[in-house]
Amino acid sequence: MKRVFIIGLGLIGGSLALAIRKGQPNITITGFDTDPSTMRLASSLQVIDEAAASVADAALTSDVIILATPVATSLKLVDELSGLPLKKGTIVTDVGSTKASIVKHGKKLTDKGVCFIGGHPMAGSHKSGVEASNERLFENAFYVLSPNGQASDSERIKLQNLLKGTRAKFIELHAEEHDRFAGLISHLPHMIASGLVHQLAEAEENHPVISQLAAGGFRDLTRIASASPDMWRDILLHNREVLLSLLDDWKTQVNKMETILTDGDPQEIYNFFSKAKASRDQLPSRKKGAMLPFYDLFVDIPDHPGVISDVTAILARAGISITNIQIIEARNDMLGVLRLSFRSGEDLELAQAKLAEHLYDTYEAP
Repeated sequence: MKRVFIIGLGLIGGSLALAIRKGQPNITITGFDTDPSTMRLASSLQVIDEAAASVADAALTSDVIILATPVATSLKLVDELSGLPLKKGTIVTDVGSTKASIVKHGKKLTDKGVCFIGGHPMAGSHKSGVEASNERLFENAFYVLSPNGQASDSERIKLQNLLKGTRAKFIELHAEEHDRFAGLISHLPHMIASGLVHQLAEAEENHPVISQLAAGGFRDLTRIASASPDMWRDILLHNREVLLSLLDDWKTQVNKMETILTDGDPQEIYNFFSKAKASRDQLPSRKKGAMLPFYDLFVDIPDHPGVISDVTAILARAGISITNIQIIEARNDMLGVLRLSFRSGEDLELAQAKLAEHLYDTYEAP
């Protein structure tokens, strides 16, 4: 295996390129993107070794082809690749958030002696573009592979060996299993969060003060609704049947909530929240899954000029990057609260320790 071709040079494609080079330094990585400026930037940042003139130009000589594009685009690319005389034994994989449609489509390649293995690295960032590429993006994240019987043990092992530089946790799931699990833990929550935002926006038309009241907890609760509309349109369309089924299940939960509220039984209401709390508290924390974790630290700060610059200077001296900073509360003659966001749990823990050395009180969201 000597040549890897990555189609789509965004955050995921660029980060995969860096991780592959880290694990396999002798491999040549060629990249292609429909935006020529992105290819130029990827080359100048040394994310890729070569820029391809076209998909066909690089695909014919590649040993592995990675489709780092939205699912709808990847489906079209499979059609294009199936019409090319690719080398026998070439492995093609993707990074899409849904697997059933692309794996089914991939049979066009396997019928021609080309191996297709569905893939989904469950990692991301609130940043985007090739300039945000990070070789550590996938570290300790789950990386789902869905061969669906279309790849031999040797081919699956070969792909995992190529991707060992990601330091991800590889698991195999049937494509339909993946889509149902991802629908439940990622896609459905995004729909619910977006629905809550719509409900608030409609109420705000008659009561503008609502948006001010929603600036705290409600904004945090619905944070995931700020994700890319283009991406979520494609995800919902390609996981539509699964989500329709999950929405039926959710309606059942809503009906249960309505029933216990109608009955007005204090013990029933307590049990509802108690069981939810117990289940939620058992979920793994600070681990990468289908939804991006939030590494947020809250810092109590006194009402004093220069306190924010003091906090950021302490972290800067320790080499800790802050991805976001928000003043949640700041009033005269009382403590204010800063929310600091970090790239990883390790950065958060180090920040907490450094701030404690300077007598700042910090705490994490439960």
